[in-house]
Amino acid sequence: MEFESQCSLMTSTSMSERWTSRMPQGLDLEISQHPLTMKSVVNLIIAMERLKDTTKSESPMSSEFRDEDLLNIMLESAVEEEFVFEVTAAPPAERHSKFNKTGEHEYRITDTQKRNWVLVKDAMELHALMLQGGSSHRQVNLNMCTYVNTAPSTDARPVILGIRGTDLYLSCSEENGRPTLHLEEVQGKEWLRSISKGTDMVRFLFYKRDSGLDISTFMSAHFPGWYISTAQEDDRPVDMCQQTARRYRNFTIQRQN
Repeated sequence: MEFESQCSLMTSTSMSERWTSRMPQGLDLEISQHPLTMKSVVNLIIAMERLKDTTKSESPMSSEFRDEDLLNIMLESAVEEEFVFEVTAAPPAERHSKFNKTGEHEYRITDTQKRNWVLVKDAMELHALMLQGGSSHRQVNLNMCTYVNTAPSTDARPVILGIRGTDLYLSCSEENGRPTLHLEEVQGKEWLRSISKGTDMVRFLFYKRDSGLDISTFMSAHFPGWYISTAQEDDRPVDMCQQTARRYRNFTIQRQN
């Protein structure tokens, strides 16, 4: 046991002398018997390497070199783990939102001048005109399908408007650089169940906003700010317009079933 203690002492003494001979004047190295973590060992080695580089290029540090100075050198050389997170731009939620059908009912519709909608098949247009007693059968009623938006962007109700007794549906698409109202024939009703926002099928959707008792406006979901409207003159096509246009945008709708 005594022999082992002497060897340990000699080893510690020789190591201390070896390190001391390389240390700048005024510095001393104390070998601690406390267990060190791997990170502490790495930081100590880096700090010592920096001290050696300093002694080659600079004059020896004075005896006023403090523990805080050594700590700063070690902290500057500390090995830090850096995490890099890959950030990808997620598409807006609305691109993945859907309009899901909630109901379907029949409505009668008139503009503020009490004019009905009439289907002109040859031109595939709807006209607004005042019907006399015996011609009331010419008026068209609407099948209005209501929807709920999974990511609502407005408080208005999304709807699709179809002509009762036909496969014709109102749509809004661009023509000659201007949003225009069209009648499109669509076979079957499977497509009515759900419509994804961002697809071309949005041209059939209109935002119905109620402003009074049975008074509503219908704004295109495909072209915000453009509304279904009727002209001031009688027997003119139902079309799209903006708020500044001199057309009628308010309609009275009365449920028939």
